[in-house]
Parts: sequence; structure tokens; C-alpha cells
Amino acid sequence: MIRTMQVSTALLVFGLSTAYANEPGGGYEGITALYYGMIALVLGYGAWDIFFKKD
Repeated sequence: MIRTMQVSTALLVFGLSTAYANEPGGGYEGITALYYGMIALVLGYGAWDIFFKKD
């Protein structure tokens, strides 16, 4: 269940990151996707740590 949620969240974030990227040819498409991807990883880890982690 958690793996499915992680994969679907990653696909959603990486899919949406191109919508927020600068115009094509601006030179920042890659770093923008990386930036949003890293934010998604940090937020995903935080949600997992708070709600799903078993001590």
C-alpha cells in the first residue's frame, strides 16, 4: 500500500513539475524538475514519518 502511494505521488509530482517549469528553451527545465522532486521527497518522508512509521 505504501509503495503504491509513493509511486503515485512521485508520478504526480514529476508530472506536475513540468507544468510549473519555465518556458521551453529557457534553460531551467531540468533544475526546476529536480527542485520540485526534492521537495516532494522531503514532504513524502515527513508524511511517512508522521503517519505510517511503526516504532
